[in-house]
Amino acid sequence: MKIRVASTEDYAAIAKVHVDSWRETYHHIVPHSYLDQLSYVEKETLWQKILASGAKVYVAENDCGQIVGFANGGKERTGDYPRYQAEIYAIYILQSYQNKGIGKALIQRVTTNLKEQQLNGVLLWVLADNPSVGFYQGIGGKKVDEEEITIGGKQLIEVAYGWDDDSPKS
Repeated sequence: MKIRVASTEDYAAIAKVHVDSWRETYHHIVPHSYLDQLSYVEKETLWQKILASGAKVYVAENDCGQIVGFANGGKERTGDYPRYQAEIYAIYILQSYQNKGIGKALIQRVTTNLKEQQLNGVLLWVLADNPSVGFYQGIGGKKVDEEEITIGGKQLIEVAYGWDDDSPKS
C-alpha cells in the first residue's frame, strides 16, 4: 500500500472511490434513491476543482497502483469549535480495503499536514450510523457535538469527533 499526495490526474479515480464508498457504506443508512443518483461525473468535477485549488488530498494506492482510498483536511469550516482549528473533511476507503491500516495511514498524513499549517485540534464529522464510528473512537476521537441533517429526504444524526492533542492515535 502506498500513500501519496494526489495529483490533478487523480480526480476521476478519487471520484470513483467517493461514489462507490458512499454506496457501499451507506446502503442501509441513506435512501437508495439518493445513492443511485450519485454521479461519477459530478464528483469528478468537484475533485478537479479541489485539486486545482492547491488543496492537499492524500490517496492510498493498492499494489497495482489503483486508488482505493483518500482523505483531505484543512481549517475547521464553521468557526464554532474554538478548540479545533483543523478538520478532516473527507476520508473514504473502498470496503474491501478497510481494516487494513489504510485509514490510520491516511489520517496520519492529513494531520501531519495540518500541524505543518499550525492548525491544532482536529475535528471530523461522521454519520452516527456509519459502521466506521468505532474506528474514530478507537483512535482516540471524543464526541464533541452532534446535529441532525437531511440526506435524500431522510433525517440522520451526524456526530463530530475531536482530538484535542491534534493527532489521532495511530
